[in-house]
Amino acid sequence: MAVLRPLACAYGAVADARARRQRDAAESLPVPVVVVGNVAVGGTGKTPCVIWMVGELRKLGREPGVLSRGYGGRGPFPCLVDRDMRAVRCGDEAALIARRCGVPVACAPDRVLAGRALLAAHRDVDVLVCDDGLQHYRLRRDLELCVVDGARGFGNGWRLPAGPLREPASRAHECAVQLVNGADAAPYGPHALRFDLRGECAQNLDSAERRSLESFADAPVCAVAGIGHPERFFTALRQAGLRPRVRAFADHHRYRARDFAFAGDAPVLMTEKDAVKCEGLAPGKLWMVPVDARFAPAAAARVVELLDRLPRPRAR
Repeated sequence: MAVLRPLACAYGAVADARARRQRDAAESLPVPVVVVGNVAVGGTGKTPCVIWMVGELRKLGREPGVLSRGYGGRGPFPCLVDRDMRAVRCGDEAALIARRCGVPVACAPDRVLAGRALLAAHRDVDVLVCDDGLQHYRLRRDLELCVVDGARGFGNGWRLPAGPLREPASRAHECAVQLVNGADAAPYGPHALRFDLRGECAQNLDSAERRSLESFADAPVCAVAGIGHPERFFTALRQAGLRPRVRAFADHHRYRARDFAFAGDAPVLMTEKDAVKCEGLAPGKLWMVPVDARFAPAAAARVVELLDRLPRPRAR
């Protein structure tokens, strides 16, 4: 690992210079922007947090829209996403959010362009939530929240490629709060809040039949995951009493029918992010496990307080 540290220093210097240039030329949108991001690579639970915040903003009487990078999608970008759009065009996270939330979603590698396209098409939207994009400094933001994987934290503290960090760990503490997934938040400072991801049932991709996770415990079952941290999903299934045969794939994996051949006739459980790319690949055999972000009442109240402070834009 030591041999990679000079490369990490070079990466950091280039990334920091790029961030300074973007900040100097940053553009504002006519509505407030909330960025839910992280400083480490890999899955931390950002998308479930975004979905939860969209729900809380609606309870506050706001009309939220969501911006996504559209990673894995073919575009063209910027792309306005609806419930029926295939993930191959807009990316798995954008497709998932559109289906779960039922709010306007737009995606593009350039989040400023995505925001402009969304606001032009949806004049009632009065706040934008950006799924990822903490390092996309071209877009000015009114509120930043950093999501941290409680199991992995900031790793060895080094930046890529010597460690898992895109920015120094100190960058997380520049955000209004740090949302810690599945672990005690205290080690991450006075503004850190814990949340947990909970999934209690599975839904068949073809029939929409719903079953409790525990109902899969007494028969052979398999599981796949193409997310940033597959082991988190597999561990959650084991904690529910299942003993699945598992296959992990790279984040944003584009599934093929052959990926499920290892399961034979056994049911295959997967995350929602995987499921939006798997319709029709193994009829009757695939089940998605939706998860929700759960906060303790005091932690939820703190995040809602921050959301409620966002300015309300004038009519456009």
